[in-house]
Amino acid sequence: MSSATETARGPIERELRALGASLTFLTRIPLGSLAEFDGDDVARSSLWFPLIGAGAGAAVGAVATGLAHSLTPLLAAALAVAVGTLLTGAMHIDGIGDTADGLGARTRERSLEVMRESTVGAYGVVAIVLDLVVRVSVLDELVVRHDAIVVAAMAGALSRMSPVILSSLLPYARAGAGLGQPFTRGGRTRAVIAVVMAVSIAIVLGANRGAVAVVAALCLTGVVGIFYQHWLSGVTGDMLGAASEVVEVSVLVLMVALMGHA
Repeated sequence: MSSATETARGPIERELRALGASLTFLTRIPLGSLAEFDGDDVARSSLWFPLIGAGAGAAVGAVATGLAHSLTPLLAAALAVAVGTLLTGAMHIDGIGDTADGLGARTRERSLEVMRESTVGAYGVVAIVLDLVVRVSVLDELVVRHDAIVVAAMAGALSRMSPVILSSLLPYARAGAGLGQPFTRGGRTRAVIAVVMAVSIAIVLGANRGAVAVVAALCLTGVVGIFYQHWLSGVTGDMLGAASEVVEVSVLVLMVALMGHA
C-alpha cells in the first residue's frame, strides 16, 4: 500500500481495519469481502490481540458451561476445547507443535527448517497431546467450580498479550518473510497499549487473582523471551504461537491451583 493511501485513512478507519485484521488472524470467523487487509493492517492488529483472545476464551468457557447441563463436565470440556480449536484454526496449537519439533534440532538453521516443514514430528505430537490434555482437564475443573467463562476469558487475554510483547522486543528470526514477520513492525507504543488492555481485562474479571495471573503471565513471557533470544536470536510465527499457548495453559492451571487454596 502507498503511504498516500495510508495517510488518507482516518485514525478510526485504521483502527477498525486493525481490529478486523486481528479477528481474521486469530480466528476463523468469516468477514467475507471485508477481510481484505494489507501488511500495515496486520502489523497494527496486535494491539487488539488481548480483546480477541478474551472473546475466544469466553466463548470456549460458555460452550463448556452450557454443555455441562446435559453432559458430564469432562465431556463438555472436551467438546468446548474442540470448538475453540475450530474457532482459532488450531493456529497456536500448530505453533507449539512446530516449536517443540524445532527444539529437537541441533543447529539454529535446522531448527528454523524443521519449524517450516508441514509434517509434525514426535516432539510436536507429544507437545500437542499434553497441551490438549491439560487444557481439557483444567476446563473440566473450572466447569465444576462454575468459573469457566471468566477464567478462560482472562487467560485468553493474557495469552495473546505474550506474542505482542515478544514481537515488539525481539527481531524476526528468519531472513525472509514469514507469518510472524509483520508483527515485529507493530511498534512498541501499540504493544504497551495491548499490554494495558490485557492487564485491565484480567484485573476487571479476576480482581486479586487476576493480578496474580498478570504477574505470572508477564514473568513467563519474560522467561520465554530470554530463551528465544538465546536459542534463535529472535522469533518466528510458530514461536509466538507457542508462547501464547504456554502462557494460556499456565494461567489456567494457576487459577485452578489458587482455587484449591481458596
